[in-house]
Amino acid sequence: MEPILIYGFPAGSSMGLVAALEWLGKPYRLCRVDMLGEMREPAYARLNARHETPALVTDDGRIITETMAIGHWFAARDTERRISFDPTSPGADRMVQLMAYLNTGFTGAFSPLWSALEMETPNPVLQDNLRRWGREAVIERHDKLEAMLGETPYLAGDRPTLADGVLIGVARWLDYHEVAPADRWPRIEAIRRRLEADPAVRFATALESGETPGGSGAFKGHVPLAEVIERFGRA
Repeated sequence: MEPILIYGFPAGSSMGLVAALEWLGKPYRLCRVDMLGEMREPAYARLNARHETPALVTDDGRIITETMAIGHWFAARDTERRISFDPTSPGADRMVQLMAYLNTGFTGAFSPLWSALEMETPNPVLQDNLRRWGREAVIERHDKLEAMLGETPYLAGDRPTLADGVLIGVARWLDYHEVAPADRWPRIEAIRRRLEADPAVRFATALESGETPGGSGAFKGHVPLAEVIERFGRA
């Protein structure tokens, strides 16, 4: 069977993994999950006990969670090296280094901002402090990423890789939370604009918004969450 990527909306980091599947070009299916509703329901814990996206149902029916682990699964099946590099090459080391940074400190810096936004019982003083803390952390992490980048068109070279998929799913949160103008970091912004214009990213973003765009042909359709839980969820 085709693997099934469970991805979240609105504005989930997993959007970038959908783009990576389009770049990879091998048949896959998707399961679209409302992170503010369905993902919080008890039944979702059968797929991921932490109630998070993304998650992946592999082609042999196993469940993998965590972006880095899912990316590793993608790379191991990237026989044509469309989204990765030979695992013994410097390019692979560079790509994984960037993925790790993006998936830890860079993504984590936004956590206070999300906490302030999603607080069920308003607490203006706490929310203001969270927003201030979050903005400072996001700016600091963008400064560090900007310093890490060279002059290549994409993060790890001349073409998009898994690292770019991880970036584009998260980098848009800068605008969502109105932290700072994107042009404050010209290297990051240039890569973002290239990725935002990429057909795979445009396809993934449209799917996330509930549209039905035409893609590369690798996408074989959505599977309802209830069906994924019933067939593959852990008891």
